[in-house]
Amino acid sequence: MHLANDRDPVAVSLKSLDAIKIGPLDLLSRRNLVEKLIELMLTGLPPGPMIASAGLEEVAKSVSAVDTTNLNVVVFGGGSGLSNVIGGDSRNSLWHRTPFQGLKEVFPRTKAIVCVTDDGGSTGELLKDLPIIALGDLRHVLLSSIRRIRLKDQYQLSDEETIVVARVLHGLFNTRFSQRPESLQDLLSDRKIQLASLPEEMGVGLLELLEKIFSDFRLFRLLDRPHCLGNLLLAAAVYQRIPDGLKVPATALVDGIKWLADLIGANSDAVLPCVVTPAHLNILYSNGVLVSGEDKSSSARRNSPIDRVFVAFSSQAHVLPEVLKSIEQADIIVFAPGSLYTSIIPIFQVPELSEAVRRNSSALKILVANLWVQKGETDYVHDDPKRRFYVSDLIKAYHRNIPGGVEDLFEQVLLLGLQDIPGNILQSYAVEDKMPIYLDRGKVWEMGFAPVEAPIFSEKALQDRRVQHDPASLAVALKTIWAVRDHIPRDVKSSLPSPAQLRKAVVSSDRQTPSQRLAELTLRLKEIDTDGLDKEVLDIFWHHQDIKIDHLALIKSIRVIPLRDWHRSQKWDNVLSYYDPGDGSINIRQDVRVEEGVRLETAFLVALGQSLLGDYAVKKKMLPIEHDGLPVGTIFQLVLRKEEERSCYLNPKQLEKYLCLVRMNRSVDNDLLYTRLVSGSEGFTPPGMLMGLMYAWYLDNRLVPHIEYKMAIIRTDISNLVPEQVKMSHRRIDIIRFFRKIIFRHSSSAFEVSDRNSPK
Repeated sequence: MHLANDRDPVAVSLKSLDAIKIGPLDLLSRRNLVEKLIELMLTGLPPGPMIASAGLEEVAKSVSAVDTTNLNVVVFGGGSGLSNVIGGDSRNSLWHRTPFQGLKEVFPRTKAIVCVTDDGGSTGELLKDLPIIALGDLRHVLLSSIRRIRLKDQYQLSDEETIVVARVLHGLFNTRFSQRPESLQDLLSDRKIQLASLPEEMGVGLLELLEKIFSDFRLFRLLDRPHCLGNLLLAAAVYQRIPDGLKVPATALVDGIKWLADLIGANSDAVLPCVVTPAHLNILYSNGVLVSGEDKSSSARRNSPIDRVFVAFSSQAHVLPEVLKSIEQADIIVFAPGSLYTSIIPIFQVPELSEAVRRNSSALKILVANLWVQKGETDYVHDDPKRRFYVSDLIKAYHRNIPGGVEDLFEQVLLLGLQDIPGNILQSYAVEDKMPIYLDRGKVWEMGFAPVEAPIFSEKALQDRRVQHDPASLAVALKTIWAVRDHIPRDVKSSLPSPAQLRKAVVSSDRQTPSQRLAELTLRLKEIDTDGLDKEVLDIFWHHQDIKIDHLALIKSIRVIPLRDWHRSQKWDNVLSYYDPGDGSINIRQDVRVEEGVRLETAFLVALGQSLLGDYAVKKKMLPIEHDGLPVGTIFQLVLRKEEERSCYLNPKQLEKYLCLVRMNRSVDNDLLYTRLVSGSEGFTPPGMLMGLMYAWYLDNRLVPHIEYKMAIIRTDISNLVPEQVKMSHRRIDIIRFFRKIIFRHSSSAFEVSDRNSPK
């Protein structure tokens, strides 16, 4: 048909349609070449006539044929996320059924660089006794790294026999106990672990480690604590190289890890710690509170976004030369998914590591984004706590926390597209208060990164109504990106703000490992009559790493008071504990001791906080105030003890600062006299009790709801229309800063929150 009139709208539209050329790639639903090819590799040819998809099959074959056997791949991370992408989550009860998948199979020269700041579970128990880095994540990833081809070549096994080996190793490494085993034989038989099913050399080597656990005094005592046997095996492999003493040289640590990796069928250098120096994590929240401990941060509900995290090392952070060399030689660098603030960021608090990644300008660098919001970490957005979490927030958190920012650390962001997940499953997650991390594609592009959405979820997990990364699919996606790396634009300019300046890794002020701190506290408690509360008090000290040993300086005893002898007034509070400066005792009412748990923890911490003021006061009293014969309020009068007669954790200037913060007014005529006017209806907490309550709240806000309620104003958008609200908010932040700097001695200017609009 001839269309003579080009002004005819129908003719024009038909002519435009005739000019459109549709190729086979257009049959794939994704946005760009990379996403289309990953879809092709993971889901196969699109439906339709063969002629329409001509060439796609050939492309798929060519991508599959790309040789990745000699590529050097470095993966950073910690815990389940890293383990899963390497070779499946080895803590999963079904892992042994498909143990040979993931990056290690597609990229045989994969190395995992593991975060070592974990301090929970069995790892935390290990840190109580040994001056060593956290071993739990190393053990976790080590098991995931065993490879079928190595097992077959090293031990002459069939495919079926390699599955048997994986099953036995899985049972052995994941065996847990809460009470001391009677013997090694009982432990193995109770868990039905058959070492005889392993190749002889492997079985003999593992048996030697197990026997060392039960014979070496340094390890034998560990059996008194709840543990994962895999952690003890790794500790035994390390201490096998240390003739005596507890100190762990870097060579012994690395040699032990490599020897055990080789024994169980992983590449000897498959798993390396990011540093070999013991360290712990400090978490700074946007309200100014800074607390220590990774495990504690994961369970905290601070009702405030995390601002930044810092790693404090027990000595100068030492990075292994082979770690830096691995990064230098890497063809592909991957940032594994995992806990935002406790997996990737702690690794790159060591500038040598981030700088090594930046220097490798030829490597393909990919961030694998998390799937779900994590309570305690990503459930509050730093810039706006009221909105949901996006991928751009993930990137900004890395940029804010890594010295030097994220520039040149990664280029692509690989993530699971939510369109691939059935809506009813997302709804069921929402009912459980689990929310996905959403992609804001435009913002990610503006930041200078290429988002790559792909169906990298586990079909098997989806059948069980769970959404998680699939190791095999993720490996295929990374291989596909590598195959077309030259077709990916790499010149996008970043809109990110200037990053934090490079600085040296932080060394802890006390330069102690957790085991050294606990040993010192244990000795200090022996000088105190604890009335049988030794274990409970030590557990509290362990959980709250910020408690300083000199916080106990004014404590001479801990006493449990029978109910019949409890005469303390509850007019102003219902705290069932107090510090008596007269005899230096912490007194706890008996019913709190019987209940133990949170009530005991709260009671002890409040009294411990009170003790910091010591015998600072000579007199405290409430005086009634009347007007025209009517009571209108009271005045609280506080007379300080003379400085030279005073025993107090605070020096005179610090004490004056504290009393000012809690709105006590110093007399013009008498420096030792402070007063506070209390109206008839106004609540009042005396300075000593408030010190104890704030001390407990700072360590864990869930323990003291009364203070948490008072602090809620910090989270409120304050208007200048009500000046008193502005003052109140400033006072709250100032008292938090006082506790952070003076009481818990986190005095570095680096620990100020990064929000420029926050009160200073």
